[in-house]
Amino acid sequence: MNPTLTALTGFVAWSLFLLVLMEAIRSKLVITKAVAANGFNPDNSNLSPFMQRLARAHANCIEGLPIFGGLMLIAVVAGRSAVTDPLAYVFLAARILQSVIHLTSLSPLAVTLRFTAFAAQMGVGVYWAVRLGGLLD
Repeated sequence: MNPTLTALTGFVAWSLFLLVLMEAIRSKLVITKAVAANGFNPDNSNLSPFMQRLARAHANCIEGLPIFGGLMLIAVVAGRSAVTDPLAYVFLAARILQSVIHLTSLSPLAVTLRFTAFAAQMGVGVYWAVRLGGLLD
């Protein structure tokens, strides 16, 4: 598998990991009767701050998947993964880093680092879109 498909698989797997983590914690809350099975808000706003950040970190992945994943898929289908391969792992690392920072801290430094990781993803995505659109060829 080329770097683009590996990174896309990693992106999907990371999104799935965050979902499984959230649902495992929610299941524990239901089993221990801390929360009723129908007592969850979609954004976890009625749960701990960590659970709220986890819901948002997962949502960030899902929001980005059609855009960034779409660009990676377009590159592979069009036979142009040479455009996306060099930065595919950079993108994936920035995506995971953004989520990990989101889960671990809300300090001003952490928020700045989280935004930096997001900005890196946007930069990579814009570069890919421009290159795949033939604007820099």
